[in-house]
Amino acid sequence: MKNLKFTFLGLFLFSIITIGNAQNNDGLFTDKSIKKVMKSVASWQLANPKHKSYDWTNGAFYAGVMAAYQTTGSKKLLKSMIKMGEENEWKLGPRLRHADDHAIAQTYIDLANIKNDPSFYAPFKDSIDKMMAGKPEVKGIKVIDWWWCDALFMAPPAYVKLSNATGDNKYIEYMDQLFKECYALLYNKEEHLFARDLKYVIAEDGIGKREKNGERIFWSRGNGWVMGGLVKVIKELPKDHPTRDFYIDLYKEMAKKIASIQQEDGFWKASLLDPKSFPIGESSGTGFYCYALSWGINNGMLDKAEYLPVVKKAWVALNGAVHPNGMLGYTQQIGADPRPTSKDSWEVYGAGAFLLAGSEVIKLEK
Repeated sequence: MKNLKFTFLGLFLFSIITIGNAQNNDGLFTDKSIKKVMKSVASWQLANPKHKSYDWTNGAFYAGVMAAYQTTGSKKLLKSMIKMGEENEWKLGPRLRHADDHAIAQTYIDLANIKNDPSFYAPFKDSIDKMMAGKPEVKGIKVIDWWWCDALFMAPPAYVKLSNATGDNKYIEYMDQLFKECYALLYNKEEHLFARDLKYVIAEDGIGKREKNGERIFWSRGNGWVMGGLVKVIKELPKDHPTRDFYIDLYKEMAKKIASIQQEDGFWKASLLDPKSFPIGESSGTGFYCYALSWGINNGMLDKAEYLPVVKKAWVALNGAVHPNGMLGYTQQIGADPRPTSKDSWEVYGAGAFLLAGSEVIKLEK
């Protein structure tokens, strides 16, 4: 009973925050307001590190910091990224074939382009060359490297960026192969959503794991990873690339589904098809969706009349999750399935998603 009271109290307070922001939301969409809140969220997160800087969590965060720098022109943000790269000696995490350890390379390559210094991504190039030269087999069985949907944010954008930086198309071709393996494994063509990994597709009962309401389990941040990754891939792919339409079609298909299941408070809940099981909003998935959908509007891939109200509700909700000191709350902690959040739950990737969202919301013709 005590825990139930706290749950109701949290929901009540969360509703007050969201409604309060919704009633005064016009000011949230000015350039001044967006830049201010982006700097606040970035500054708080930079002052409160939590993981090794090459970790996948920071791969997502620094992707957001780069977007914030490009939006605000803040030299402080640029210096923070350069410092991070230098401290890492521009190296990746220790796992050669693991997509999580490739995520930080997105920022390395962007910085290399800014500073015109290919040495920033040289270790990444060496790692991928070694990965491509290896034989991913165990006892003669082919290993699928990207077997969980989060991987589609972590690695694909870095591979396409590397191809563009080096002028060698083999990295895009390799990315295309691995992406489509993951797609075939995890994408549900009925729901137009990705399972997090195979255990949410195949289970002992033969139908896969289910939510309390009987629906399949589709994790909000997991699909947010995919949507964010798709945007970053499409942005980088050459206009005439033969598989570009595959990514655009997948993006549009997922965007339509995601927009249709946004909740009234502007958030997507941790479990996309069973929002009542996790009724408090979740900011990391919502941040990625806000980013992906606003990018689609800005680039003429999504109908403005249909999707702008969705994006606006999401941005208002996200602003309601930002504490006065810049901490972004209501972020689900590290995991692989839907879990509850709270006002004070934060993670670095949540801040990254928020910054990515702001970098596109500011471009909207509102």
